[in-house]
Amino acid sequence: MEPNQQELYEYARKRVKQKKRVYFHFILFFVGSIFLYVINKWLNVQPEKDWYLWAITAWAFLFVMHFIKVFVTESFINKKWEQEQIDKLVARQERKISQLEKKLENDNQNSQTENTTSTE
Repeated sequence: MEPNQQELYEYARKRVKQKKRVYFHFILFFVGSIFLYVINKWLNVQPEKDWYLWAITAWAFLFVMHFIKVFVTESFINKKWEQEQIDKLVARQERKISQLEKKLENDNQNSQTENTTSTE
């Protein structure tokens, strides 16, 4: 397999794994929410307080964050975006190096010119 194809395959495998985890997280969230409700209301663990709502809300927040990371953030901050950012930074560094080299050359030429005029 060519390196490019291998990279595409690895990226696809990673994305499938991420999506699989989100689906599993949703199932776990759904079953866990029912379990928390049953513990609070049917097994009478502090039934006067609806603590299960707080637990489910906190868990829902975590699930939404996980969902956003996988389906929103990862959809536009992917390998292509990462490569573009790397290329941009490398180009910027090359420009700075080139500017510094030009400045160094100019400084060397100026100092040589000053040395030749002062020795004359």
